[in-house]
Amino acid sequence: MLKSNFHLSFAQVGLITLVFQLTASILQPFVGHYTDKKPHPKSLAIGMGFTFIGLLCMSFANSFPLILASVSLIGMGSSVFHPEASRVAHLASGGKKGLAQSIFQVGGNTGAAAGPLLAALIVVPYGQLYISWFALFAILAIIILTAVGRWYQANMVLAGEGIAAHSATTKRRHISRNKIIASIFILLALIFSKYFYMASMTNYFTFYLIHKFGVSVQQSQLFLFAFLAAVAAGTILGGPLGDRYGRKLIIWVSILGAAPFSLLLPHVNLFATVVLAILVGLIISSAFSAILVYATELIPGKVGMIAGLFFGFAFGMGGIGSAVLGWLADRTGIEYVFSICAYLPLIGIITGFLPNIEGRRSKV
Repeated sequence: MLKSNFHLSFAQVGLITLVFQLTASILQPFVGHYTDKKPHPKSLAIGMGFTFIGLLCMSFANSFPLILASVSLIGMGSSVFHPEASRVAHLASGGKKGLAQSIFQVGGNTGAAAGPLLAALIVVPYGQLYISWFALFAILAIIILTAVGRWYQANMVLAGEGIAAHSATTKRRHISRNKIIASIFILLALIFSKYFYMASMTNYFTFYLIHKFGVSVQQSQLFLFAFLAAVAAGTILGGPLGDRYGRKLIIWVSILGAAPFSLLLPHVNLFATVVLAILVGLIISSAFSAILVYATELIPGKVGMIAGLFFGFAFGMGGIGSAVLGWLADRTGIEYVFSICAYLPLIGIITGFLPNIEGRRSKV
């Protein structure tokens, strides 16, 4: 709708996502590092406050620069919210950190899946102004997060004790500093492959379907909803599977395992395209919670910084991927973009270089 109303190119569509993702990524490691030292329960509600203001501004934006300013506010809200929210998820996990991280992330993924569906039902038929109605969800979230913040503040002592115990456990593993640094870079490379591919799907899958198969805008949004719903389902599965079978195995399967389906997707008919997109979304989305918890076990006591780094890098890669792929689509065509992106999950093969830090897992 924005592309049509403001006569935007694919590159400008990508720039909108880039601005959002960069403001959602650059601040996160710094916010996380700060809150590791000085936890700030009110940052949960403050972050959602930025989102609320950004949504209102977006609904009234009448130029491309104002659209960019609006999405930057929404991105800032994400930067403030995620690091501290990840600490809350770890505190509330009861030891099942993968499950807790998945539940935390599936909220966002469910919202992302519902977004295109709600856009097709409300925003596309009635116009940009109706984006303001979604600010009501942000108001409700502020109320809920204020209550969560109070619970978090009351349980901070337990959080400190848990971090100390976890740190002592990890020190006994005798993993060298160089090995830890190399592992972090491997994990970031895996996030690059996942989120660059996800950028092609979340931002350009609808255009791909419209261009190649001639579907309507509303139909394309429904197909995107199916993909994003699979992403939400995969997210909730990844955490508990990592808790049970080991996070390294789940990381390996979720990235590399998506490759056969992504490689087939650009070469099949509409029905098979949607089916393969659902399979890719289900498999590849299970990686992030396993990656994040694995990283916090490599560097214990730094949940906020690690969450900020990895959420920030993921959002940044999504934004850069959106902009780069939009630029490439303008010059080569949207179908070529999908044929190139199909190879990204093959990067998952480097998971084999990660150290085994979890020991044997119970199968019962």
